[in-house]
Amino acid sequence: MNGTIVMDCVDAACASIRAHSDEILALDQAIGDGDHVINLMRGLEALRAIRTDIEPLALDGALKLAAGKLLSTVGGSSGPLLASLLLGMARATGGLDGDPKGYARMFAAGVEAVQERGRTGTGSKTMMDVLIPVAQRFDELAQDTRGVAQILRELPQEARRGMLATRDMLATKGRASFLGERSLGHIDPGARSSELMIAAVCERIATYSGSAVS
Repeated sequence: MNGTIVMDCVDAACASIRAHSDEILALDQAIGDGDHVINLMRGLEALRAIRTDIEPLALDGALKLAAGKLLSTVGGSSGPLLASLLLGMARATGGLDGDPKGYARMFAAGVEAVQERGRTGTGSKTMMDVLIPVAQRFDELAQDTRGVAQILRELPQEARRGMLATRDMLATKGRASFLGERSLGHIDPGARSSELMIAAVCERIATYSGSAVS
């Protein structure tokens, strides 16, 4: 995997978020500040604007450059959290060798970095309710030596389960936490955007042969 594939994944995530922008905005207006999708699109478009800088790089360099750009362009909490995800992944790119276990470890390292930055875990009605279960499921599937195609099919399903679960959670982080029980019955916008991006990235990576991804 290299900078070209990273940018392909950015393109896929950007297209999905744009297609669902009205939905994410409505979710955020219900329990948040209403600026989540605007900030997210600003960051993704900023990455697309430096495509020629990212594409020639090896995976770790591409992720680090993308993280820095997100940190400097995305407002609110999304910028630091997404930057932490990419930086955590960048630090764990050694020894991938096309092995799903290596990519599972890399993603888990990114999620751990987000968890440390956000100081929260599952059950808080945030993006972590998607990221943590997906990282755990990724590790399980990789350990079972499931084929790449099956892994890429199952991870979006896990992401969707995590996203839907936030509807029945009481928010404990961010502006939504001030709503108390009024936050119940609403899907978290960060969980929805995370689910959409994971699904888009998995779909995009599935178009590559195993040798191309490695």
